[in-house]
Amino acid sequence: MTFSEFHNAAIARKGGEDALQALLPPVMEKSRLTTMTDDRYLSEMTRCIFKAGFVWRVIENKWPGFEAAFEGFVPAYWQQVPPEVLERLATDERIVRNMQKIRTVPENARMIMEVASDHGSFGQFLADWPGDDQVGLLLYLKRHGARLGGNSAQYFLRRVGWDGFILSHDVVTALTRAGILDASPASRKGLTQAQQAFNRWHRETGLPVSHLSRIVSFTVDN
Repeated sequence: MTFSEFHNAAIARKGGEDALQALLPPVMEKSRLTTMTDDRYLSEMTRCIFKAGFVWRVIENKWPGFEAAFEGFVPAYWQQVPPEVLERLATDERIVRNMQKIRTVPENARMIMEVASDHGSFGQFLADWPGDDQVGLLLYLKRHGARLGGNSAQYFLRRVGWDGFILSHDVVTALTRAGILDASPASRKGLTQAQQAFNRWHRETGLPVSHLSRIVSFTVDN
């Protein structure tokens, strides 16, 4: 199945090219990655981790409380936070009191600080990572971070403006039906199959990968 077939199917389902374009995510300049501060990266990682398996709207509504409870997510502080601080957060009604997810904050703060020491900032690390190797970046985040497997890291990258795909249920369904994906989307093989398809379509169309990913998702009936 060519990408034009996905594109045409999405146009038909959404009521025309203009309607389709209105649904695509904004394209962010790559320079935004280097201007975002490391505390914002820790914040967005934590937001995506808490959203996983939970009602997203609840997390969004509570997010100002998360920012207050985690005191702005400064990695230098959270990488060495005392255990009693985490225990207090587990009873803090401003946030969702999931201790396993709370414990990811110091772990991911340490990853961010280690990366920043080598690259100048976490944003510079992301900006330098090759756009055609999202799989490698996802595996890095899963290996060195906490609870950044599955789709959490994919949503994190999308939120901060790194141009990549998200293997949502609809995207996986569309790729599987087209014979592009025949392995678990959580496996290295499945991720690589998706990467190869999106890299090919990006070269053919010049479209951002985030747009390609969304267009593919729009071909599936909800």
